[in-house]
Amino acid sequence: MKPTPTNEAINSDMALALLNNRRDFLKKLGGGIIVAFTIGKLSLLDGWAANTEDALLNFNAYLRVKEDGRVDCYTGKIEMGQGVNTSLAQAVAEELEVSIYSIDMVMGDTELCPHDDGTWGSMTTRFADPVLRAAAAEARTILILLAAEQLKVAPELLEVKEGIVFVKNDASKKISYAALTQGQKIIQTLKDKPALKKAKDFKIIGKSIIRLDAEAKVTGKAKYAGDIKLPGMVYASIVRPTVFGSKKRSVDASKLVDFEGAQLIEDGNLVAVVHPNSEIAYAAAQKVTVTWEAPELKVDQDSIFKYLEDSIKDSRIHQEGGNLATGQTLSETLIEGDYLDGYKAHASIETHSATCYFEGDKLTMWASTQTPFGTRKRIAKTLNMSLEKVHLKQILLGGGFGGKIIDHQAVEAAKIAKACGKPVQLIWSRREEFMFVGFRPAALMKVRSGVDRNGKLQLWNFDIYCAGTRGTNLFYDVENNRTRMFDDESVHPFDVGAWRAPGNNSTTFARESHIDVTAHKLGIDPLQFRLNNLKDKKMLATLQLAAQTFGWEKPKKEGHGYGIALGEDAGTRVALIAEVSVDKLTGMVHPIRMVCAQDMGQVVNPHGATIQTEGGITMGLGYTLSEDIEFEGGTVKTTGFSNYEITRFSKTPTISCVFIDKMDAKPEGGGEPAIICVGGAIANAVFDACGARVNRMPITPERVLAAMPGK
Repeated sequence: MKPTPTNEAINSDMALALLNNRRDFLKKLGGGIIVAFTIGKLSLLDGWAANTEDALLNFNAYLRVKEDGRVDCYTGKIEMGQGVNTSLAQAVAEELEVSIYSIDMVMGDTELCPHDDGTWGSMTTRFADPVLRAAAAEARTILILLAAEQLKVAPELLEVKEGIVFVKNDASKKISYAALTQGQKIIQTLKDKPALKKAKDFKIIGKSIIRLDAEAKVTGKAKYAGDIKLPGMVYASIVRPTVFGSKKRSVDASKLVDFEGAQLIEDGNLVAVVHPNSEIAYAAAQKVTVTWEAPELKVDQDSIFKYLEDSIKDSRIHQEGGNLATGQTLSETLIEGDYLDGYKAHASIETHSATCYFEGDKLTMWASTQTPFGTRKRIAKTLNMSLEKVHLKQILLGGGFGGKIIDHQAVEAAKIAKACGKPVQLIWSRREEFMFVGFRPAALMKVRSGVDRNGKLQLWNFDIYCAGTRGTNLFYDVENNRTRMFDDESVHPFDVGAWRAPGNNSTTFARESHIDVTAHKLGIDPLQFRLNNLKDKKMLATLQLAAQTFGWEKPKKEGHGYGIALGEDAGTRVALIAEVSVDKLTGMVHPIRMVCAQDMGQVVNPHGATIQTEGGITMGLGYTLSEDIEFEGGTVKTTGFSNYEITRFSKTPTISCVFIDKMDAKPEGGGEPAIICVGGAIANAVFDACGARVNRMPITPERVLAAMPGK
């Protein structure tokens, strides 16, 4: 009997496989200059650098200056709409002294790109950008040394512009990068930290550049997983249960005889039909009868919050300071509040998709995934294949927001392709998307605050159910505080998972709503109350910039209100101020304008940062005002955009984005921070407009009317 491999043995095999793959790949590369570098620590390769060659292979990103002068930048990160294929290219172009339009980003291809854990957490710019700049600076140094030999001058007498190296005082003596790399194959790793440019010398970083993929996207040339067409391809349609977590008991596929060419696929709980015509595959699947055994859970979108509180008893302390009893003694006013946030769908416009084929025992796939290397690993494990036999190719994603980290559709497509022996395309329906992509979890936040007679916060007790602690470190000055986390994913009636700035949307809504409640209870202006109680200087400056840009002191129109929310995510401070109008007869909330100030350190591409901020705020308006999952037990009643309303143009206000000027600082996250403050800012503005304190999102007209004074 063959022994079961240990985790250590598996990790060792993976490390050796990665090492060999990288060695083979570098050998296959043509001429040019290759600079390899590491973003973060590769734990699987620790201890495997047995010699200089192996040490060279301990990298997870690299760039190559090719013989035609163009530059390939390889990274395991992916492009899903956040614009990093442009901002990362800016970083390389800046230090390498080439045009950004000569950079080709190769992203997320598991055979061409080094390993990466996944694209999430607004980490790409924060962690990849500085290392890419360093690698580009190293490559520039190597090219200048080569040019010095060719031009027979000292390296310090040379400079570079647009990929041309020339003598400073004699521009006629020059040589291009392309000429320098002819016949050369130089592989370098970063040994010493190269000198990087200062902000005053930037030519490309800090400049607004329209995204490099913009034209392809607006003209329809851009390719997604569902756009791939292969000879002999069949389309897969999966037979799904109506209750999440159901187990297959029996299958009746007798009616498939009515559909010529239809083939039934069964693999464990997976039941699917394939056909060369997608419409016939779908129609045939509807005729397959599956008997399911469904779990029973008596909870819905209204009772879920009490259910969470009653079901989860274990907690852990995230942050603690001072003494809560002391804080209560020092407080003249104590205020308690519960804040609720229902389940939310990712609702990315592209549903989960995968197209794949087997060639012999090797699988090639295009999949809408934020984790191509993780997806490769899951497929290999499920199908009992070696990693090098699974190839995930580069492809664009039509949004992810955390919902494409775990990609069940990719594993399903691989299973189906193996079973039917044909190229397969699987595109989830919107109904499947709402049932099987983990929702943002419903959350309950219980807050108790205390203030003294001078309006100074003395007590902060924050209990969080199912939202996590991301972004909850106190930037307010409260000596006596405690933040506790209560969580157990098993209590949810369906899968839950990461959703753009996971948990931070819910907890920021609760904290900033409660800060406003506290300020109003004391009769203090909400802006002044925050200014008086902030201890984080970066947050203080960000709030001041937002208030100045917004014009907080300007008088409001009748029925209008202003609201503030502060938050921190991915290293970025955010201050969002909203103006809304509220129809007191219908309870309808109309966002009028929003000002978002951010301290995100170095802003690599102001245009990209602005559209990411605008996108985050627009998406945030959806979870704040309309998005809610209705369900009963494991049955999801919300099945598509007909009963799940994302933000429309008619509800999108004027959005102004401003950034603290810190071009000499390191870059921080930009894809997620702005979204976290939308709920709190809108809730506070609604209260200011009509006196309705709505403690549950979404802030629907019905909830506004119910919360109005006198109701």
